[in-house]
Amino acid sequence: TNAAFHDSTRAKTFTRCNNMTIKSLSSSALASPSLPQRSRLHLLALPALLGLGGLAGCGDKKDETAAPAAKSTALSPAQAYDKIAAEGKGFTVGALMAANPAYVLFDPQCPHCGHLWTASQALLPKAKFVWIPVSFINGKSAPQGAAILTAANPAEFMAAHEASLLAGSGGTPLPASVPPEVEAIIKANTVLFNDLAAESVPYKVAKNVKTGQVVANAGAMQTAALAEFLGV
Repeated sequence: TNAAFHDSTRAKTFTRCNNMTIKSLSSSALASPSLPQRSRLHLLALPALLGLGGLAGCGDKKDETAAPAAKSTALSPAQAYDKIAAEGKGFTVGALMAANPAYVLFDPQCPHCGHLWTASQALLPKAKFVWIPVSFINGKSAPQGAAILTAANPAEFMAAHEASLLAGSGGTPLPASVPPEVEAIIKANTVLFNDLAAESVPYKVAKNVKTGQVVANAGAMQTAALAEFLGV
């Protein structure tokens, strides 16, 4: 599947998230903090999943004044799963022989994505995840995503990055340069995220192992809730 770059719900209560501003990815200035402003970054507070902890994510509140033709229509979970499998590019971790991976679209500057990464570690022996970097939070998002994808060991690099981000240090240092083909991957992943009409990251889509149903949700989860979501 093209989703592996290395073989590797809805109460809309929005609050300011870390006083950051969402930025669009610019083809001419990948790492520039002056990337075009789309909207403000908000905290999407979602209800508890199956009574097991709350969900939160860094979200893109779409411009409500945009022309209808410019707005995307949310896909069904099954449609989203197939689209991500066909178009998304990321790195794979966990039980590599598992038949159906769980796809996670994340922004490297999103702390909620970091919390989900941490919560997912206990499930790696029985679940496969494909982490797909997108860029909309700030100018660091795209180059850090590129650094993760091009690392010799993306999983180890991601672990170090998320530890730094959650510690308040901003994540791993920015690379000196980004190969054009990797820049293109981050941009394509971000277009994919917008096409899905997802409202926040981390955005995850998976086939529940127990029910076979395709499920989708946005936001961080505790390990027990994530296991229930995946059916593992």
